[in-house]
Amino acid sequence: MSKIALITGGGSGIGLACAKTLAQNGYHTILTGRREAALMDACKIIGEQNSSAIACDVTSAEDVDALYNKIEKDHGRLDVLFNNAGNNVNAAPIGDVPVEDFIKVINVNLIGAFIIARGAFNLMRKQDPQGGRIINNGSISASLPRPGSAPYTSSKHAITGLTRSISLDGRPYNIACGQIDIGNAASDMTAKMSGGVPQADLSIKPEPVMDVQHVADSVLHMSNLPLSANVQFMTVMATTMPFIGRG
Repeated sequence: MSKIALITGGGSGIGLACAKTLAQNGYHTILTGRREAALMDACKIIGEQNSSAIACDVTSAEDVDALYNKIEKDHGRLDVLFNNAGNNVNAAPIGDVPVEDFIKVINVNLIGAFIIARGAFNLMRKQDPQGGRIINNGSISASLPRPGSAPYTSSKHAITGLTRSISLDGRPYNIACGQIDIGNAASDMTAKMSGGVPQADLSIKPEPVMDVQHVADSVLHMSNLPLSANVQFMTVMATTMPFIGRG
């Protein structure tokens, strides 16, 4: 019997790569995001027998309630959540960041992550057998910022606090929670890095990227652990990116 995994932001990039890898390794993957057409296309790539799509705005509590109600109705349980959906805005010093840009990032990256994790927690707590695993997508920015990244960095620092809180809250219910911090996985978001991005010394330099499959393999490893074991925090990054010693 397949385990059930939910991937937010599953229609492209890291989410799609992780959904595909989980589906190839014994999971039925449920992809969610706002764009139903992209989710359906992703299911065709993954294989429709091993995946399904449910459109959902993670910032809407009503949408998320409907998402988990459908998962419970169709599958009876949820074994793994990869809490991956996120967004960003153009880089700027904090004084030049419009308030609405900060709110836009926080709404998806933090509030949306909280609403999705809350729903998974409640389903995992009541299902039989009880328990499951929540994996939050942090970032290198969960510990160190890039220049001009106050909205994104704030949201990802907060994800670390959310991960730790869920880890404690989940102990009585056999719910494990970990975080994967990803550095420069090749995707649409990192395409500009070969042309140069701002560094802490205010220079512009190109940065290396890594194959997104390394992220997918890492999420698979975290997912496959028995609930008696947990990867609390994992950093997966392009080896020579400016992270160690950033600043």
